[in-house]
Amino acid sequence: MAGGGAKAGGGPEAITLEHTPTWIVAAVCSVIVVISLVFERLLHSLGKRLKKGSKKPLYDALLKIKEELMLLGFISLLLTVFQGATQKICVRESIMHHLLPCPLPPRAGAKVFTGMLGGARRLLAGGGAADDYCQRKGKVPILSVEAMHQLHIFIFVLAVTHVVLTAITAILGIAQTRNWRRWEEKIQLNNDSDPQMIKHVQEFKFIRDHVKGHGKRWKILGWLRSFFKQFYGSVTEEDYTAMRLGFITKHCKGHPKFNFYKYMIRAFEADFKKVVGTSWYLWALLVVFLLLNVHGWHVYIWLTLAPFILLIVVGSKMEHIITELAVQVAQKHTAIEGDVAVTPSDDFFWFHRPKLVLQLIHIVLFQNAFEIAFFFWLLVTYGFNSCIMGRPAYVIARLVISVVSQLLCGYSTLPLYAIVSHMGNSFKKAIFDDNVSEGLVNWAQKARRRKGKKTENAEVGGSSVDGRYGGAVQMTDA
Repeated sequence: MAGGGAKAGGGPEAITLEHTPTWIVAAVCSVIVVISLVFERLLHSLGKRLKKGSKKPLYDALLKIKEELMLLGFISLLLTVFQGATQKICVRESIMHHLLPCPLPPRAGAKVFTGMLGGARRLLAGGGAADDYCQRKGKVPILSVEAMHQLHIFIFVLAVTHVVLTAITAILGIAQTRNWRRWEEKIQLNNDSDPQMIKHVQEFKFIRDHVKGHGKRWKILGWLRSFFKQFYGSVTEEDYTAMRLGFITKHCKGHPKFNFYKYMIRAFEADFKKVVGTSWYLWALLVVFLLLNVHGWHVYIWLTLAPFILLIVVGSKMEHIITELAVQVAQKHTAIEGDVAVTPSDDFFWFHRPKLVLQLIHIVLFQNAFEIAFFFWLLVTYGFNSCIMGRPAYVIARLVISVVSQLLCGYSTLPLYAIVSHMGNSFKKAIFDDNVSEGLVNWAQKARRRKGKKTENAEVGGSSVDGRYGGAVQMTDA
């Protein structure tokens, strides 16, 4: 390390830490520490504000973001630690000529790999021995230090892009529900004043909008209507009123003044915690995306179209669930007293699983983040005209599709999910406010502890003192 190792071709020696002036080392460390502390304090202040504002689901989402940052730090550490080890994994040069993102120049393979090793020497401090290890064997390292460094940066950019775009999309989705708050306030005001009149089922606008015929022909038209409706008005006031009353009738029958809008937003914020994270299957998708980036395959244009098509299918399905709810009401009733109330059921959802919709949206958001992060990373690293970018027409098409998908998700799909996901058999714990939820959790934990103590006392034989002590604890808890 003292010598630093000379570059090939008689270039200057790499300067190691032991030959770097201390004031430079101290200055660089100071800048890094200050930036890290400022970022940490900003996250801490945001967390305190969310706690004070009774935004526990968003606070949990912030904790999830911190976990993602910790994971990124660990990935960064692993890449740094194994950087030298990968240089000693040697393979034949011919293996490196397959599944390339860019084709090698004709009869220039040796020059390319020589340049690759030269790039490793530029990044390894005193790494002459490491990057010459495979060269002495007539082979090449499986991954150059420069390539590993670029992969390191891309993973970081992808994770940050995913978190930022998901947050922006969620904010856009909540903004799209601002009309719903006014509808909820209007319903709360009119609940006591409106007389409960009996009307024919076809007199309700909710039924007229969704039920326009019968038979196979109408089913096809119903799907077409659901497809187009997600683009111009995903949820109307009549839709909101019918689904709200259906939820209250099924889960809160004794509480007609239940604020469905607040419950829905709390549940949406809780779901945001799941969407903002990066699950194991998303990392698996990342590996597949990187594997398929082969020159000439043009797979990325299909990998961009697939999530867009999936997003449209999900939006159409949720619109069609509203239609199916209306059809069910029209088939069961001839006349209705009061307002229309649908009947929520898991049967309307794919595989009877309302949660599956959120997982599909999660995949779409991650794929969009991958596409956008990949584009800007390639643009900064290699330039727009690089062969790894692909044809300009394909690149622009992929970017436009990703942006449109992101906007459509925030404008239509997420608001649809926010309300339609509650049309299943069960309700979410967000139906209780934070204090009630915390109280129920504490009560359940204490009940388990009491049960454990009783079991222990029964095993020991149970003395009278233990019995009196257990009774005192039960009285205190009660």
